Amino acid sequence: MWVFRFLLFLCFSLPAFSQDWPSKPVKFVSPYPPGGSVDPLARMFALKIGESLKAQFFVETRTGASGIVGTDYVAKSAPDGYTFVFIFDTHAVHLALNPQLPFDPIRDFAPVMIVGTAPMAITTGSMKPYKTFGDVIAAAKAKPETVTLGNVGNGSLAHLTTIVLNQAAGIRLVPVAYAGGGPLSTNLMGGHVELGLASVAAQAGHVRGGKMRPLVLTGDKRSHTMPEVPTLKELGIDVVAHAWWGILAPAGTPRPIVDKLHAELVKAIKLPDVNKMLSETQGMDVVALSPEETQKWIVSNMERWGKVVRDNNIKLQ
Repeated sequence: MWVFRFLLFLCFSLPAFSQDWPSKPVKFVSPYPPGGSVDPLARMFALKIGESLKAQFFVETRTGASGIVGTDYVAKSAPDGYTFVFIFDTHAVHLALNPQLPFDPIRDFAPVMIVGTAPMAITTGSMKPYKTFGDVIAAAKAKPETVTLGNVGNGSLAHLTTIVLNQAAGIRLVPVAYAGGGPLSTNLMGGHVELGLASVAAQAGHVRGGKMRPLVLTGDKRSHTMPEVPTLKELGIDVVAHAWWGILAPAGTPRPIVDKLHAELVKAIKLPDVNKMLSETQGMDVVALSPEETQKWIVSNMERWGKVVRDNNIKLQ
């Protein structure tokens, strides 16, 4: 009898979760430093959803360990719909790189949405001789392990993509890890590294300013941000890799709240200024995946990139 009463209580109480939510401030955790791509995304959605629901949404920055500190904080937060985390593609490689990870990237979270994806671009400083990616391949084959390719950190998606690219193209570009996109861009424009691999959003401004030259993209199609730049697949190199951004809740967060936030995110994405920011400033292809599709996306990326980490014995430095 008590089971029946409990189920009856759930039937009537779960919709109320959504109707009453939010009744207090909602926290969006940004686990990466300001200046990257995650923080402005969280702040924009906090502003727009707060305006829509006439409630307070705010961003709390909790950085450290490539996003692990802030993400772990959310994993251990109460699943009451008042704490969420914005994630980046590194979420899918944390576990493979760190077996002692303090949270499970799947079991400890309720998926809300993958907001969008973006290809990465291989660029070179304007003073470098490379005009096409064919020039890079020729140089790498003529003098193996002399052409350097910077990335935003050991174990990052750009680092793993470099490994896959070397294998697919039969070359040996040397990965060079930097502590974020800022130092990478500085060294690339200064000529201290031959090439750089980062999201189109991180490099588009420098390309427009003439300080970087784009050579090739990692997407499955050309980017509206750099439409003149070919993809690796167009050059006959079967490598596709996308940066991506999403939002998660602690596991156990009531599904009506997850659905309501998802609906608010979709509503915000349709606003002209938000859509412009995502597509032009961030260089995203907006996908707005459902919670179920988001879960599948994360699992698929964990399987793909985790295998690259294991097969190549990549360790955190």
